Amino acid sequence: MTIAALEALTFGLGRMAAAAGRAGHRLCLLTGNRAVYRHELARLAPDAPLDVVDVDTHDPAACRAALAALPDLRGLINSTDTWSVPGADLAAEFGLPGPDPAAVRVLRDKLRVRELLRARGAGGARAVVVRPGPGAADDVLREVGLPAVLKDSAGTSSRNVWLVRDERHLAAALAEAGERAFAGRLFAEPFLSGPVYSAETLSWRGRTRLLGVLSRQMSPEPHVREEAAAFPVAHPPAERRRIEEWADDTLRAAGHLDGFAHVEFVLTADGPELVEINRRIGGALVGEALCRAHGVNVYEAMIDTALGRRPALLDGPEPTGPATAFVLLYPDRAGTLTGWSGLGGLGAFPGDPRWYPTMAPGDRVEHLTDQRGCTGILLAGGATAELALHRALSAAGSVRPLVSAGD
Repeated sequence: MTIAALEALTFGLGRMAAAAGRAGHRLCLLTGNRAVYRHELARLAPDAPLDVVDVDTHDPAACRAALAALPDLRGLINSTDTWSVPGADLAAEFGLPGPDPAAVRVLRDKLRVRELLRARGAGGARAVVVRPGPGAADDVLREVGLPAVLKDSAGTSSRNVWLVRDERHLAAALAEAGERAFAGRLFAEPFLSGPVYSAETLSWRGRTRLLGVLSRQMSPEPHVREEAAAFPVAHPPAERRRIEEWADDTLRAAGHLDGFAHVEFVLTADGPELVEINRRIGGALVGEALCRAHGVNVYEAMIDTALGRRPALLDGPEPTGPATAFVLLYPDRAGTLTGWSGLGGLGAFPGDPRWYPTMAPGDRVEHLTDQRGCTGILLAGGATAELALHRALSAAGSVRPLVSAGD
C-alpha cells in the first residue's frame, strides 16, 4: 500500500517515511527537484519505506499519471503551500481522503482569508487590493493608512513583502512591486505592532488542538526576513488559553477543519491578530521541534489525516520534552556559495547544536531579503525555549557562509 506526497517541506521527509512505514505503507515522494531533499535523503537507511518519483510537479497531467501508476494508492499528502491547491484537486479526483479543494483555494489566498474572516465576524485587519504603480498610493493611504504592509496574496518565504512607514517608502515599494511577478494579487493591510508568533495546531472535523506556540524573530526593518525561532514558548496559562481559543475560532471561520496548521499572528496590546494561515506543519525545523517537545513522531498525525482517520496526537501527549530553537544563516552578499566556516567547532557549544544545510557549495545565492537566501539552519536545545534560543544564537554566531563574488 502506498501513500504519496506531492513535494514536501525541506526537512521532515525521514520522519514522514518512518510514520508511513509504521502505518504499514510505503511513502512515495513525487518531486521535480531531488536536490531540495538532499540532506534528508542522504541520511535515510537503505531499507527506509520511501520511493522517489521524478516528475514535473507543476504539470497536473504528469502528476496524475505518476499517481495512477502507484500500487494501491491510499492517500495523498500535501505539506506545502505551493502545491496545496493541485494536491487537493488530485486527492478529490482519485477519491482519496482530503480537504475540500474550494476551502484550500480560500486558504491559499491571504486576501480572501482576510475578507472571509471579516464577513464572518471573526476579526481580521482591513485589507485592500493594490494595483502596483504610483497611482495606488492614495488608495493605500485612504483605505489602510500608515504604517502598512504590502504583500503577495499567494506569496511564500516572505517574498514580495514590503513594510512601509511613510509616503516616501510607500512610493518606492509600489514602484518596486510594479516590476515584480506575483503568485497572487498585491494587497495592503495595516502594520501590526508586537512580537510575531505562530500557533502550531492540529485539527480534526473542526476540533483544534494547540500543539504549542513558536516564537519568530524577524530581521530589522524594512525587510521581513525570518531570522530565528524557538519552541514551545511558555506563555502564562491564561494567555495560552486565549491563543488556543483564538486559533480555534480563526481556523473554523476560515474553513480549515482537518490537519496541521501554522497560524502566524502578532500578539498586539489587544491580543492576537492574524498574519496568515498556512494549512500545513510549520516550515524550516518546526516539525523537528514538535517531535522533540512532544516526544513522538508528529508526522504520524499527517499519515492519519491522509488516510482519513482521526489523529491520535489530538489526545496527547503534552509537550514535556526539550525545547528547541533554530537560527537561519544568511550570507552578507550575493554570489556562489563555497561552504561555511565554523562548522567544525559546533561540538564545543552547549545544547547539542545540529547543522541542517539548505544549500550546497556551488549553489548561487541571489536573494538576500527573504528566506531564499538561507544557506542552512542551526538547531540547538534547552530546558526552555528561551535557553534554547540563547544557545542556538551563540552557536550560530560562530558559523559564517562563505560566498565568492565570481560566477
